[in-house]
This record gives sequence, structure tokens and C-alpha cells, in this order.
Amino acid sequence: MATVTPSDEQAAVTGLATAPQDATAPEDRRPGPGKLSGFTAAPRRWWRQLTSMRTALVLLFLLALAAVPGSTFPQRSLNQAKVDEYFTEHPKLAPFLDKLSAFDVFAAPWFAAIYLLLFISLVGCLVPRIRVHTRALVKRPPAVPRNLQRLPLSSSTPVAGDPSAIANTARGVLRRARWRTAVHTEASGAVTISAEKGYLRETGNLAFHLALVALLVGVASGSLWGWRASVLVVEGNAFCDTVQAYDSFTPGTRMRDAALPSFCVQLDDFQGTYLANGQPEDFLAKVKYVQGDRAFTQDPDTAYDLKVNHPLRLDGANVYLINHGYAPVLKYTDRYGTVFEEAPAFLPQDSQLTSEGAFVLPDANQDPKSTARAADVEMAFTGFFLPTAPPSGPPIQSVRPEPDDPAVTLVGYRGDTGLNSGIPRSVYSIDQNQVDSGALKSVGSKKLSVGEVWTLDDGSSLQFVGYREFMTVQVGYDPGDMVVLIAAGFMLVGLITSLTVRRRRIFVRVTPGELTVGGLARTDPDRYAEEFRQIVEKLTADAAPPADPKQSELIGKEGS
Repeated sequence: MATVTPSDEQAAVTGLATAPQDATAPEDRRPGPGKLSGFTAAPRRWWRQLTSMRTALVLLFLLALAAVPGSTFPQRSLNQAKVDEYFTEHPKLAPFLDKLSAFDVFAAPWFAAIYLLLFISLVGCLVPRIRVHTRALVKRPPAVPRNLQRLPLSSSTPVAGDPSAIANTARGVLRRARWRTAVHTEASGAVTISAEKGYLRETGNLAFHLALVALLVGVASGSLWGWRASVLVVEGNAFCDTVQAYDSFTPGTRMRDAALPSFCVQLDDFQGTYLANGQPEDFLAKVKYVQGDRAFTQDPDTAYDLKVNHPLRLDGANVYLINHGYAPVLKYTDRYGTVFEEAPAFLPQDSQLTSEGAFVLPDANQDPKSTARAADVEMAFTGFFLPTAPPSGPPIQSVRPEPDDPAVTLVGYRGDTGLNSGIPRSVYSIDQNQVDSGALKSVGSKKLSVGEVWTLDDGSSLQFVGYREFMTVQVGYDPGDMVVLIAAGFMLVGLITSLTVRRRRIFVRVTPGELTVGGLARTDPDRYAEEFRQIVEKLTADAAPPADPKQSELIGKEGS
């Protein structure tokens, strides 16, 4: 193995990288005006540490680590009910976690601080690298070293002819192979060619990191000016794009309610198909919509087939189908003959769509001839809806998700439902505190098939009329979604380019009677050895036919 002593030529050969010098190197070895001094030394030193690639990698790891609680604990922006349930199950741990923003991870100050530092670090790291790479793109290849035999790959071939003519032909061979070349004439009369290839490696690396910055900008813009909402819609009903119409609404920190677009969507029919084992095969929601100036003033009239992964794209919002279920149609006739008919949504509990829900009637059994209100005669029913009731056994679990033999199993309660207290309560269940306190008392239970009537002890009755299907949709707008998509594509292309393209150089010296070629690659020298051999064969065949072919010699060795 050859021992190479440092020299100016070797420095020119081995300096393949276009990245700026490491900010952590000793100050007296960095280019610039000299060592830092005075009160600016510490800030500049911290800035260099922050904008180093090492710091950017650490911050990227911290950002991924900080996102773990967001997938571990329920988030208020996604499901407030799950957060409340966690507080109920962990009364001591939940308040402590709440102080750490564990239930609002992506809006937490510490998460935003890591996000912002990563953005600053990447920008501060990329700006000097882009500047250096731009200079390298327009700069001519370096001069040929004096001793090409000391390079990792070298070849020496006897030739006959004018060195200038041979060098001109060799340059043409390299140019046709897309090598950047520069020709020099030395004082001794030798003609040299410097050639470079593989600048796309650093270009791909920079493209990857620039796309990462763009992706961070896209995600941040969606968090600031985007919004997301969800709503449950039963067949025959509609919703309009207002905050009050949604079951949940999560605006961006810079988004205002006035920025909501104008549209209304109506669900006409929902169709679900299933495999033999009960797994869903396809869902189709037939909807109509109206948007723009006609919204809120006219009924929806434009038809659309809403499917999973086939959203309804409107001006300023997208509507995604995310869930569905059943809403049994129940008709209650109170002791005074007043009829209450509703289709309350029952939420699915298993893969067979066994659904649980409640039918609460705070205005039932009120004497229409009296202005006085009796709270102890209100009615509530809770239980299960079964799309396909089992032929035998406990009627509490469906055997199929299709509505082949629908039935409801309900428990009736009479008393104070608590809905008139002014305290917000879930519409999918009764208040268990009212039951535990005795304010609501059970009046029995009953399984009902379609059309059956349950007559209660006070003469009132409940009839299971039928069922409707419902859909749950997510509505939202993200101004940065296209930026994120494009940035992800550029990240992929940049990463593949930086991993597949190799940076390498080749040097040619033509003297009277001899052609010497040397090669150097920063990465993957084994692959470059084969490419170098092919280039030398091409040069000796097209550019410089040897005077004596038997004397051609190709030497490949590893250098230090």
C-alpha cells in the first residue's frame, strides 16, 4: 500500500465534498476573519452548534420522540370523550399528565419549541451548503496532481502522436460520457485533463433537506390556518358548514369561524356490502350538496357518490366518509296521547355492528292542559340495536352486520332525565348519575322486532318502527396538504439520488510517448474501479492507440 504525504495536489484531489466545513472544528482551522472574540463569541458559537447537521439530526429524533405521547394518550383535538374517559379511569395520573400537555401534544409549547428549533437548524445548515454547492457547480475541475500513480486507481499507456491532439480526442470521449472537463497545458509541455462527475449526489442531498423544510412549512400552515370537524348524519338529514352543526370542531390557531366556506350536504341513502365473514367490502353514501351563494337558501341538488378514500371535494373543504352505523326509528306515545318519533343514532360496539344508544324524552308525559312541569315522569330508553338478531340465546349481540332481522333490546326508565338542568350531556347514553341517585327508575326491559309495540305500566307505549342508516364524516381544510405531498415526492427523489449517484474524478496527463490516467472516488471505490477500467479502455482505443499494445499497463491499487 502506498504511503501518501500531504500535499497541495492531494488536498485538491481528496476534497470532493461540497458541504461546508464542520462548525465544531477548531476556530483557527476554519476559514474566515479569525478566532471569535468579545461578546459575540458565545452567540456565534451557539449559532454554529444549532445550525450543524448533528444538531438537526438530534432535533429530528427529539421531534419523533415528542410525538409518541400523541399516539399513546387520547388527544382533545381528536376525541374529547376519550380524554374524559381517561380522567375517569386515572383520576390521579390524568391531572399530572394534563399539566404536561399530554392530551394536547401537538399544540404544546415544548413540541412547538422543538419544531421551531428544527426548522431554524435546517435552514441555517442548508444556506451555507447551497452557497458552497453553487460555487462548486460553476467552478472548473481542479488541476491534475503531479504524480497520478499515487491515486487509488491509475493507468499508464505508451502512445505515439501529438499530445494536444491526443488530449483533444480524450476530452471528447469524456464529454460524450457527461464528464465536466478542463484542459491545461503544463510548463513541461504536457497536456492535462481534469474531469468530474456525480454532482447530483449533493444536489439530491440538498433537495431532500429542502423538501424536509417545505414539509415542515406545510404541516405548520395546516396547523395554523386549517380546520377539522366531524358530524354524524342520519339518512334523510343534512348538515351545513357552521360550527354549531358539527359534533366536534377543531380550528387552527390562526383560523377564524368567518373563514368557513358555505355549503350543505344531505344524506339520501347509505349502502354497505359485506363479505361472508362479516368484514366490510364497500360503503356507498349517496349524497346531494349545494355550495357557494346558494348554500343555506336552497336544498342540496347536486348528487355525488361518497365512498371511503373517494372524498367529496368542495371549494375550501373536503368531506371524508369515516364511519357508519344504524339509527332505530322509535315511536313513543305517552299517557296523554302525545307522539314522539325519532331515529337516535346507536353507536357500533363490535365488528357485527351491535350498536348501543339511548332514546331520551324530557318532554314526555307532560299534561298539555297544564302549564306546570313534572320532572318525575320523563322517559328514557337505553339498550342495543342488533342488525341481525340471533335466533336463540341472549339478544344482546348481532350475528351479522347486515340488517337481515333487525331488533332492539331496550331498558325503560321513568323519572328526572336531567336534560332540563342546562348541563351538557351525551345524546348517546343516559346520565348514569341520575340512575344511581334514584332520580331515574327502571320500568322494565323488552326485545322488540320491527313493528312490535311495548306497552308500559302507565298505559304509554313504545314501538320499534324500523331503522335508518347513518354516516359519520370528517370535514376539513388543510392549506398545506399539497405542499406536504409535493415535498414528500421531492424527499423521495432526493434521497434516491443521493444514495445512488457517486461523486468521482478522473485525471489525464498526455506527454510525448505516454498517456497516464488516474481516478478517485469518495464512495463505493469497488464500483468505480470497473467504471475506471472501461474509461481507460475507451481512451486507449479512441483517443490514444498505444505504440506497442503489449506495453499497455493498467494498475489498480488502494491509496491511503
